[in-house]
Amino acid sequence: MKQIETIKEFSGYLNRYTHDSTSCNCEMTFSIYLPPQAIKHKVAVLYWLSGLTCSDDNARTKAGMQRYAAEYGIAIVFADTSPRGSDVADEDRYDLGKGAGFYVNATQAPWNKHYKMYDYITKELPELIEKNFSVMANIKSISGHSMGGHGALICALKTPDSYRSVSAFAPICNPVEGDWGRGCFGAYLGDNTVKWYEYDATELVKSGKKVQDIFIDQGTSDEFYDEGQLLPEKLQQACVANSQNITLRMQEGYDHSYHFIASFIGEHIKYHAQALKP
Repeated sequence: MKQIETIKEFSGYLNRYTHDSTSCNCEMTFSIYLPPQAIKHKVAVLYWLSGLTCSDDNARTKAGMQRYAAEYGIAIVFADTSPRGSDVADEDRYDLGKGAGFYVNATQAPWNKHYKMYDYITKELPELIEKNFSVMANIKSISGHSMGGHGALICALKTPDSYRSVSAFAPICNPVEGDWGRGCFGAYLGDNTVKWYEYDATELVKSGKKVQDIFIDQGTSDEFYDEGQLLPEKLQQACVANSQNITLRMQEGYDHSYHFIASFIGEHIKYHAQALKP
């Protein structure tokens, strides 16, 4: 693991690292914000997953999370969205390949050589963080935006004992019914749609997977919501039918951007901080 950047913020430190990933078979980059409380004792961790075309850099510079992380005394890990490198498979489109890992374990060539983002997020990265930083073991929550919101939801639903809480901004809630999801799942997972359902939050809830609560904010002026890519109502209907607690807030006039996230991130950090109390 190699540190490539450190910035002091709100009396804590935003650090950036590269490391060789066994899951993704390439060098990966992540950032971590350690609040000032981490100097004296170990702290809980919130994992943040970003959306299509993003890297670890977007949220750490645009969302304004560090202010609230310092206030509540929790660390934030900003993960990358896909494998990187000259030998990593890619396509000349924004919604497949680098920047669009969709947090699945790919089974189809050429993607299966590197695209093991589910294992990376749920296993390898937390183990690395807990080994090298002043954080508590297994005291973590997860959140994300758009494709990253999809990732946060499926990680929590598939391993409910691993996370204290889950939230999302404008998540892709039912990817098997949207163009983004169908395009990526077909490439990464092949034609067997049963495998697709294993990485779809709505389908996971329908199958009986549960967490304590799901907290989602969705903007009503989100262009991708209007296009039918996100489908939060599908997830809400599945939750109601299967007695899964869900809070879906439709935020009037907000779009899909980080302006939307920055407007409500304080409430999400507070929500996770309360769940992360020892």
